[in-house]
Amino acid sequence: MHCPFCAHEETKVTDSRLAGEGRQVRRRRECLKCEERFTTFETAELVMPHLVKQDGTREPFDEAKLRRGIVRALEKRPVSTEDIEALIMRIVHRLSVVGERELASRQLGEWVMEELRDLDEIAYVRFASVYRRFQDVEAFRQEIERLKEPLSAEVRRRQMSLLGDTSEGAAKAGRKRR
Repeated sequence: MHCPFCAHEETKVTDSRLAGEGRQVRRRRECLKCEERFTTFETAELVMPHLVKQDGTREPFDEAKLRRGIVRALEKRPVSTEDIEALIMRIVHRLSVVGERELASRQLGEWVMEELRDLDEIAYVRFASVYRRFQDVEAFRQEIERLKEPLSAEVRRRQMSLLGDTSEGAAKAGRKRR
């Protein structure tokens, strides 16, 4: 590591600790020539697959682009930042262990929709409407029909329903009529 002050090639590490939720190592260093101290951060470099788009073009995976799409779908939804970061980390992990040099962008989009469906139905429909390029109300209706397919009790408990719980709604309606 070159010293950022005098460009000398030799430095020594005086302190190391984990940073960035354990994904980085923070190191305090001291230059052996000018004795200035500075901090460096080290992260593991993962080789992520390139994404093959529908038109055949290839582009490197961009975590910032993934984050923007997910955050936009979850805009103004009652979902914590921790849940969003966990979702992104699950997708990035899935990408890193896929073991391929290239992956169809369509597969990445499907993974995002699976995760969003488990987290928030409205965000799922928002993302699906852009991702699948819905052209009319019928496409929205069909996607909402797919949401009626049963999810696990744990997933249902964690999210707000787009469709509403019909048994609860019927019970409330019955109380109002009395």
